[in-house]
Amino acid sequence: MTRTFPPVLRQSLTDGLAMHVRELIGSGEYQPGDRLPSIAEMARRFGVGPPTLREALRKLETVGLVTIRHGSGVYVGKSQDSLLVSNPVFGGTVSKKLLLDLIQARIPVELTAVSLAAEQANVEHLAEMERLLETASRSLGDDTVLNPTNMAFHGRIALASGNSVLHQILEVLSNLFIDEQRLILDIFGSREQDHAEHLGILDALRRRDGALAVQRMRAHLEGVREALLRWDPEHDPVA
Repeated sequence: MTRTFPPVLRQSLTDGLAMHVRELIGSGEYQPGDRLPSIAEMARRFGVGPPTLREALRKLETVGLVTIRHGSGVYVGKSQDSLLVSNPVFGGTVSKKLLLDLIQARIPVELTAVSLAAEQANVEHLAEMERLLETASRSLGDDTVLNPTNMAFHGRIALASGNSVLHQILEVLSNLFIDEQRLILDIFGSREQDHAEHLGILDALRRRDGALAVQRMRAHLEGVREALLRWDPEHDPVA
C-alpha cells in the first residue's frame, strides 16, 4: 500500500520538508541502505517541486541521514545521528562587519576541508563538483541559480573531506546566512573570476595536490575578504 505523505506548506521552505523526510525514515519503514521513493514521487506526495525536495535532501545528506547517488536514487544513510538538521532563521541586521565575520569563519573551515578533500574525495564527489560548476557556468547571469550552486560546490568539498563535523559547520553557515552569501557575491562583482577560481580549486583536487588546493582556496576566500574590506556600503549599497 502506498504511503501518503502530508503536504508541506511553502512557508516552511526546505527545513520543514527535511523534517518530514526524517520522520519518514524514523518511522521504521526504511532501514539504513534502503532506497527511498524517487525524487519525483516524493515531491508529488509532499506537494512540492522536485528542486525544493532536492534542497531538503541535500540538507539531510549533509548530516548523514540520506545518501544521494546520481543516476541511482536516494538511500537511507548508515548513520541516523546528527548534530542538527534544520537551522533557526537569522534575524540580525546585515552589516559590513557581519559579512566579514562570515568570511572569517569560513576560511579555517574551508581550508581544512579542501586539504582533506584532496586526499579523500572519490570519483563521485569529483563528478558532482564538476556537474555543479557546469551548472554555474550556464547560470552566471542568474543569481537565483548561481548562488546556491556555488555554495553547493563548497559544501561538496566539505562532504568530500570525510569530516562530517566540518561539513555540517559549513552547511550551517550557508543556511543561516543565505541572503548574506548572495550579497557577498554581488559585492565581489566578477562572477567570471569567481567561477574561474572554483575551476582552479577543482583542478587541484583532481590532481590530489592538497597544498595547491589550500593555496587556491585561500586566495579565493581572501580575495572575497579583500573585496568586502574595500566595500563602502554607504556609497555602494547592495540589495
